[in-house]
Amino acid sequence: MSIVERGNTIDLVNLKMFFPVRRGLLRKKVADVKALNDVSFSIKPGETLGLVGESGCGKTTVGRCIMRLYKPTDGTILFEGTDITKESERNLNAIRRRMSMVFQDPYSSLNPRMNSGDIVGEPLKIHNLVGSAKEYQERVEELFIMSGLNPDMTDRFPHEFSGGQRQRLSVARALAGDPLLIVCDEPISALDVSMQAQILNLLQELQERNKSLSYLFISHDLLAVQYISHRVAVMYLGRIVETTTSAELYANTLHPYSQALLSAQPLPDPVAEESRHRIILTGDVPTPLNPPSGCAFHPRCPMAKKECSESVPELRDVGNNHLVACHRV
Repeated sequence: MSIVERGNTIDLVNLKMFFPVRRGLLRKKVADVKALNDVSFSIKPGETLGLVGESGCGKTTVGRCIMRLYKPTDGTILFEGTDITKESERNLNAIRRRMSMVFQDPYSSLNPRMNSGDIVGEPLKIHNLVGSAKEYQERVEELFIMSGLNPDMTDRFPHEFSGGQRQRLSVARALAGDPLLIVCDEPISALDVSMQAQILNLLQELQERNKSLSYLFISHDLLAVQYISHRVAVMYLGRIVETTTSAELYANTLHPYSQALLSAQPLPDPVAEESRHRIILTGDVPTPLNPPSGCAFHPRCPMAKKECSESVPELRDVGNNHLVACHRV
């Protein structure tokens, strides 16, 4: 299904990422782990797309393919109209200035041997974005202020910061190249609740200042995704099964897997939590090494019928740009 529209920041079309499984003395390929299988979505300028799903469904792989940390097996990634899956490493360096990534663990994503100023300023040097030492220092201090950090901290090393401050450093580094897209890979999962709220508010404030800044917000926290995202895409075993606006998804959830995910999310209201209906899925998540035939969710789906095991449902529009991949919807 083609969803490419002119003016999108990024378009993924039928993206596939297979990891070979090798065995034996000669390391012969015996199978593929199908981490991503025909993933398609787009993100508009100034938009946040939340990407949700269980662990192992392929969310992080999507982000790493967009950054070209992985070279996709097949499919197209259009960034501002340029297919980056076909670009050389030399050309990718220029493109990567306009996209960046905030990783999940602020404790391992920052170089412990570099002080915080050098960490934030490194992209400025790599992409030759400043012309003098004074300009460099001013830009680093500006990035610290934008991220809610004291510019007097530029001489400190990562171990001297708290977890929330480290993630602010990661955000400051991501902003250094003035990007159009930031891939946020579980950016709040390693933080306590108060820090999570601060990072989410920071991301929103930055987007309000720069109307062209887009986010791919990868998370398993559905409440955080609801809070920050304009649209949400739900993944299951390497495929997108539902995508729509954030408000529509939480008010009118259509795919049975999305319904099960939302029913498992704790509610802050104890009365509502006690009275709501929980959907308990049976069985285990299938392995991407040997996925089920037809719809990958059918072995666990309470609505499955014979057709579900025979053919893969297409992601189709059921109205108001609400896309669902399910034979029963």
